[in-house]
Amino acid sequence: MSVPCIDAEYKGEERYTKISLAYSTEEQYKQINDALAKVHAEHKLDRSVYLTDAANGRKVIVIEYHDDYDREAGEILEKLMKLLDIGHCNN
Repeated sequence: MSVPCIDAEYKGEERYTKISLAYSTEEQYKQINDALAKVHAEHKLDRSVYLTDAANGRKVIVIEYHDDYDREAGEILEKLMKLLDIGHCNN
């Protein structure tokens, strides 16, 4: 049985952006955290990060950016998706 890839779901409104990253393994969890550390070291936009459970034993890391007046979150998400080799987000 193969391990599901990391799935991304995006939601955005004016000055608000959220990405949810669903993962299945500790290796994927580490990969996500390493990528987040890298992109957040380059961008100081305030964010909220929390974990939640999903279906079928998967977990989700949710990252929310509020008061994004300069729309910096879009650049952050592009870099994050590239680092995680995610081709598209569901919305």
